[in-house]
Amino acid sequence: EVQLVEFGGGLVQPGGSLRLSCAASGFTFGSRDMSWVRQAPEKGPEWVAAIDSTGGSTYYSDSVKGRFTISRDNAKNTLYLQMNSLKPEDRAVYYCAAPAVPANLMASTTGWRMQEMNDYWGQGTQVTVSS
Repeated sequence: EVQLVEFGGGLVQPGGSLRLSCAASGFTFGSRDMSWVRQAPEKGPEWVAAIDSTGGSTYYSDSVKGRFTISRDNAKNTLYLQMNSLKPEDRAVYYCAAPAVPANLMASTTGWRMQEMNDYWGQGTQVTVSS
């Protein structure tokens, strides 16, 4: 069965950093574009970053560009999100996902439901940014 398991979340002060990981199994990870999506309390999902299957191209939402870096290690079936210069507004549950659209089109998913945006996603990991 398809499994996406996120870990690495936690509490961090504004300006701090966290590195999220996502362990994938049950599908051919190396053939799929991947993404990170977050959801804040009482808000819909928000696309954060996407990466093509090889890791050669990356894409970011305007809100995180320059602060977050998405990467992958296909040999380990693992997706990463390095988050630097964290802000209180970054507080959310972060999900790794296999998107339903190509990585370069994820910016067009504003307002989409999670199941419209993605084919697979995990249970998420909580990121809290607070002093």
